Amino acid sequence: MPPPTRKLEVESFAMSPFWRTFAPFKKTTKIMKKDMKRKYLLPAALCLLLMAGLGYYYFFTSFTGKAETCYVCIDEDDNYDSLMAKLGTVAQKHSLHAFSTLSRHSNLAKHVHTGRYAVTPTTGAFSLFRHIKNGMQEPLALTVPSVRTMQDLAGTLGARLMVDSARLARAFTDEAVCRRYGYDTATIAALFIPNTYNIYWNTSAEALMERMQKENRHFWNEGRTAKAKSLGLSPLQVVTLASIVDEETANNAEKPMIAGMYYNRLMLRDAEYPEGMPLQADPTIKFAWRNFALKRIYNSLLRIDSPYNTYRFPGLPPGPIRIPSVAGIDAVLNLVRHDYLYMCAKEDFSGTHNFARTYAEHMDNAHRYADALNKHGIK
Repeated sequence: MPPPTRKLEVESFAMSPFWRTFAPFKKTTKIMKKDMKRKYLLPAALCLLLMAGLGYYYFFTSFTGKAETCYVCIDEDDNYDSLMAKLGTVAQKHSLHAFSTLSRHSNLAKHVHTGRYAVTPTTGAFSLFRHIKNGMQEPLALTVPSVRTMQDLAGTLGARLMVDSARLARAFTDEAVCRRYGYDTATIAALFIPNTYNIYWNTSAEALMERMQKENRHFWNEGRTAKAKSLGLSPLQVVTLASIVDEETANNAEKPMIAGMYYNRLMLRDAEYPEGMPLQADPTIKFAWRNFALKRIYNSLLRIDSPYNTYRFPGLPPGPIRIPSVAGIDAVLNLVRHDYLYMCAKEDFSGTHNFARTYAEHMDNAHRYADALNKHGIK
């Protein structure tokens, strides 16, 4: 008889009394293992979900809990402690703790990047930490205004930027710095074109001027440059004339007329005025005296020995008497062609002017205006 096969041996064992005795225990063990898995798997999953929820709450929910965007400005004098103090003024308690935890496990405490950082309603501790650690700051909308003096400009810009007004004023009055951008301290106002620019809060004085030089070149495009050339003026001369026009009136509609009148004086050449007719612009006298509150220009004020005295010296003054507006610059570039040589403020104090071709006509206008000033007690 042939030897039994493996299959027969297994079947024989399965039918044996020994197997029938221990088989139920094996089934019970499998059931117990399944029960053990169920018993520990659910709590483990719940624990993981809880940890994930806590992690999300601490690191990814709103850092401030506020509906509006906040900004945190970190300057050159700040360190980690002062940074945490600034964050503490806007942060929720758990968010500040999460930020501190992240900071302890990085080199943030050793090097804090300067800048202006936005904390939006959806910004979490992790996102803010990453932005500050990598210097990913938010630019601000910086408006360069049309103002009278470079000190005024320094004060306005210094109030919005990390660099203070004193440092800006020093840069604007430093001949070497001004020459770097193609100007001097008398003409540096022409570098700045009034507009709103996106710029980083921690921009230095030099970087600001470099940006303004770039914007200036963009402003003086082919079209504007061609118009200046057709008038026989350089961009600097256009800006200088525009600064006088802006000081004469805030009425943009009248500016091209005023620009045309002053242009006629600049271009006039005859036996009486071989070098051009003096502009005789009252705003330049105010600038020469550094007294912009003057209401009336008396003859005694005209004696000042200053290159800005356009009653004494023909031609344009050495530089702009303010940072002119874009409207003022474009008014010069698009001046009205006429034959007026004189103008005087209207006696109705509307801010507009009476124009005249002859000196006699001009004196009639001037007398009416002087009478109105006297009537109102304006000295």
